[in-house]
Amino acid sequence: MPRPPRQSSRAPLEAQELTGSSDTKGSESALKAILLVAVILPLCVLAVLIGDTIIKGWERLDLSLLFDSQGITAAESGLYHAIVGSMWLMALTALIAVPLGIGAAIYLEEYAPKNGLTRLIEVNITNLAGVPSIVYGLLGLAVFVRFSGLGPSVLAGALTLSLLILPVIITASREALRSVPPSLREASYALGADRFATIRRVVLPMSLPSILTGVILAVSRAVGETAPIIVVGAAALTTRPAAGPLDRYEALPVSIYSMTSSTSEWHTLAAAGIVVLLAFLLSLNALAIYLRNRFQRRAEY
Repeated sequence: MPRPPRQSSRAPLEAQELTGSSDTKGSESALKAILLVAVILPLCVLAVLIGDTIIKGWERLDLSLLFDSQGITAAESGLYHAIVGSMWLMALTALIAVPLGIGAAIYLEEYAPKNGLTRLIEVNITNLAGVPSIVYGLLGLAVFVRFSGLGPSVLAGALTLSLLILPVIITASREALRSVPPSLREASYALGADRFATIRRVVLPMSLPSILTGVILAVSRAVGETAPIIVVGAAALTTRPAAGPLDRYEALPVSIYSMTSSTSEWHTLAAAGIVVLLAFLLSLNALAIYLRNRFQRRAEY
């Protein structure tokens, strides 16, 4: 008997592929739309909040805001003492935290033996990055303000903020060091360089853009912290600006918090202070981008 003609299965397979391809494209388009909304919506909310703050503080955005001290009334007050205190605080915080953080990252990544103790330290550093900032404030109050006898000084606040951002700097620096290809280390060793020379001349120049970005972002986080420095004794009002590490100080976040908790006549000055703080943060982020691009070009050459 003649065999029946074999039915080709190619047409159903092609139909299934077309159907699957259209479903995939539809799912991809839906995902893109969801992600686009997830990006645009927070930016719109942020733009509305910043715009509302600028409008509320517009009448106080002048040079007197930057060079006048806080007075009895909001109309004659400025933020000079708070700006000076914040600059002292950030300078000391960076001076303490940056060398310690980068040094710890280099040791853990390049020198530390891979054993149980090292893994325990790494886990604790990662966990410390998620500890609430108020806990660091309580630690700073117990250790630096009371036990060490520093009192409510700039140095006590800087040490507290250094503890806050150290885990972030260490983690970011370690990731930057890991991004350097092992072949570059091996080539340096093949040319006769020791480990220290390899780290100084090869590893650090290649990872420096990412390290600097992580450092400045960590310092930017410390700029806006309020809870830790309130706990360690930052003042909302001082008679003179801080002139040294052991002086009492004002800080922009604390002054803004104090003004928003006061009567409505201070709210305009608080809004202007928020604009100044945002400008400071944006300047630090712009500096991070500039340094990253500059050192990245130098590393490529």
